[in-house]
Amino acid sequence: MKALLLYNPRAGLKGFHNQLDYIIDQFQQRDLFVVPYRLNQTKRLEVFLSEEIEAQYDRVIIAGGDGTIHQVINVLINLNWTRPIAIFPVGTANDFAQMFEIPKTIEGMVENALSQNSVPCDVGVANDRYFINVASFGYLVDISQKVNEQVKNIIGVLAYYLKGIEEFPKLKPFEVTIFTDETVYEEPIYFALVMNGKSAGGFRKISPTSKIDDGVLDVLLFKKCPVLEIMPLLIQVWNGEHPESPYIEYFATKKLKIMCDESICSDLDGEAGIGFPMEISVLSNRLNIIKG
Repeated sequence: MKALLLYNPRAGLKGFHNQLDYIIDQFQQRDLFVVPYRLNQTKRLEVFLSEEIEAQYDRVIIAGGDGTIHQVINVLINLNWTRPIAIFPVGTANDFAQMFEIPKTIEGMVENALSQNSVPCDVGVANDRYFINVASFGYLVDISQKVNEQVKNIIGVLAYYLKGIEEFPKLKPFEVTIFTDETVYEEPIYFALVMNGKSAGGFRKISPTSKIDDGVLDVLLFKKCPVLEIMPLLIQVWNGEHPESPYIEYFATKKLKIMCDESICSDLDGEAGIGFPMEISVLSNRLNIIKG
């Protein structure tokens, strides 16, 4: 077996490169080989990889957070990659990896990456981009883009929460029209999440009914509500008690189209998103994720 290890040297506490010798040794002890590649720019990765990637490697290992996985997956899918993918969750929130219960120790990550077991995984499509965990739009959704990288590396996911508090006064409703095969939604909202996974920004129960291989996306619309109800609502979200809230519209669908005339930001897996109109759909079982 020959594996390609794509690692982000800036992810998390930036110490992953210190584990490279251990990882390579563990593979070689099993007469297996791993080729490390330091991620820098997506364009350089596209140049490094080629249409023959599946002929060169049995699996790809991605070391980083959700944003790193997002960038790599977009390249791999465009190259028609179909072989297994292993995840080393060494980023800040690691929401995507949570779905697969991947170990958090380097020893556990390596054993998982060496496994021959994999599970199917859906992928979201937003216009011409792919996302693995969440597509979002509205106010507060771009917090991960605004957090200082040095602060994030020091205090982890807490940096997202602190930035959210700082951005909170900017929260205001906006008009949006959402079309699905089942209904048309027109009502002011604060922000919306289109979930493939269960968690986002460290909120582990934000989409409690999501399944990574069910062929649908779970949509959460945070509707306009009294200011005094916002904080209790966030507490409900933290505890996973929000699906029944009158201020949440929660449904599953295979595709949706979003129209908005305002200048509203969007986000895909913690990376800068796309503009409107936005068409979102799901590719059922597009990836195979290694789960030991």
